[in-house]
Amino acid sequence: MKLVDIMSPDDLKKIPQPELPALAAEMRQFLLQKLQRHGGHAGPNLGFVEATIALHYVFHSPADKLVFDVSHQTYPHKMLTGRIRAFADPAHDDDVSGYSEPSESPHDHFVIGHTSTSVSLAAGLAKARDLKGEKFNVIAVIGDGALSGGEAFEGLDNLAELQSNFIVVFNDNQMSIAENHGGIYLKLAELRRTKGQCEDNFFRALGLDYRYVANGNDIDSLIAAFREVQNIDHPVVIHVNTVKGMGYAPAVADKEAWHWTTPGFDLVTGKRDGGDSLGGRVADHLLRKMKEMPELVVINAAVPAVAGFTPQKRKLAGKQFVDVGICEEHACAFASGLARGGARPVWCVISTFLQRAYDQLSQDLCINKNPAVILVSCATLLGMNDVTHLCWFDIPLLCNIPDLTYLCPTCEKEYFAMMDWAIAQTERPVAIRQPENGVRENECALLADYADCSYEITRRGGKVAILALGNFYELGQRLHAALAAKQIDATLVNPRGATILDAAALEALKRDHQLVITLEDGVIDGGFGEKIARYYGASAMNVLVKGAAKKFADRYDADEFLRQNGLTVDQMTEEILSLLY
Repeated sequence: MKLVDIMSPDDLKKIPQPELPALAAEMRQFLLQKLQRHGGHAGPNLGFVEATIALHYVFHSPADKLVFDVSHQTYPHKMLTGRIRAFADPAHDDDVSGYSEPSESPHDHFVIGHTSTSVSLAAGLAKARDLKGEKFNVIAVIGDGALSGGEAFEGLDNLAELQSNFIVVFNDNQMSIAENHGGIYLKLAELRRTKGQCEDNFFRALGLDYRYVANGNDIDSLIAAFREVQNIDHPVVIHVNTVKGMGYAPAVADKEAWHWTTPGFDLVTGKRDGGDSLGGRVADHLLRKMKEMPELVVINAAVPAVAGFTPQKRKLAGKQFVDVGICEEHACAFASGLARGGARPVWCVISTFLQRAYDQLSQDLCINKNPAVILVSCATLLGMNDVTHLCWFDIPLLCNIPDLTYLCPTCEKEYFAMMDWAIAQTERPVAIRQPENGVRENECALLADYADCSYEITRRGGKVAILALGNFYELGQRLHAALAAKQIDATLVNPRGATILDAAALEALKRDHQLVITLEDGVIDGGFGEKIARYYGASAMNVLVKGAAKKFADRYDADEFLRQNGLTVDQMTEEILSLLY
């Protein structure tokens, strides 16, 4: 039976076990072809092919429940559960998500894209099963550095009290996105060295049963291990030693670079187009500052590439770069402690992962007014568009925490000026939204001090004022030009930050303006524009707040998304004219 003929795990079970390695090879071929034309997560999927085959060969999904942590390793699972066309036919590349998605298949049980969640989610399924007196296996897959996340520990800790069927498949590929960090991984290395026999066993210490599979890419070994625990009456951990990127030499040789890939790489050599990046320039800037400031510490939570800290640049930074593992909560509190201790912490974090540390932002950092710096990357409507990785909820998240300044530069040069000020000052926590518009330099003036700064009016006009925040300043420039073509000489404003409310500038606009339009590259509910609208609430000033509606969105086309939210220049021009005349 060929891979394209497998429409469900029942079809898989018809294949004689000795033929399964050939199926694994075919799955990797389809994976690589899909990745080459579409991009996506490479290493995690390549390394989990055999384990996925074995899971579906032994267990009976969807009656038995498979819950994947992060779920960026679900491509093989999707291939075996009726979704092979999305991998075999380029016309259907976008039919499926890159993550677990229940709307696609009954074999997926949760929308999952953030890490360390599978044990807790699956534990809920198991408890519900027990309360209802049902009988089926619950399997939680966890790996790719996810054990360092606090929720993973919380789930495992609680799991020991379940006293019923629960199977944890720990995919130990010795990697997170980059290398693993944390004491737990030192002990896991000892378990691998002793083939699961050493006494210092993290899982047993939590009261869990434990089994070890030395070759986690050997299908026969995996099938035997899974059959041994099938229908078990207590929680058990199957520790599976796999190779990230298995079956593709470039991905095995450089596991960090091949965690995820853009399309267009050479299938034979793995060669990809490189090039200059803002992240690389951020890392270079911070490395220069490290030489000037030995107390400067860059913190990252398992995604060092987001700030351009390649292995080579991490080596240059030495002890002034700290990867805390997949632990955003700890990263935030750690930064607060560093700041209180007199160090100068800079935490580099992707917008979507910042959400995981909301309590620490409020309680550990801002209440204490410790001067940590947070560099928030990827924050834009026009970047990542998987529903689990949306990066445009950060403005209301951050700008509604007291005593936190959230700056939004319009270009790269302004970003570095704000960064330099934020690192030098010692009065407050400061977050800066990394510009994602590709603009290196523009007309906006740079300041030496951004403490309580005012709005910058870059073009003074009348009747209409455009307050264009951060990434959307460039959109404001285009809107200004479109209004000029309609004989409206508008005022264009760079607000400089989402937490800045310049009362003097806003009052001045009342004298000769009828309408203020705010543009922000994010969700509008609770955001910058609503604060401007509230300020003008009792006045005659009309305010038009533009950004994204408060809705989850998934795999959207950027241009169509802007149109749906009324964010094209033509739509806004027409709306402004209708309000003026």
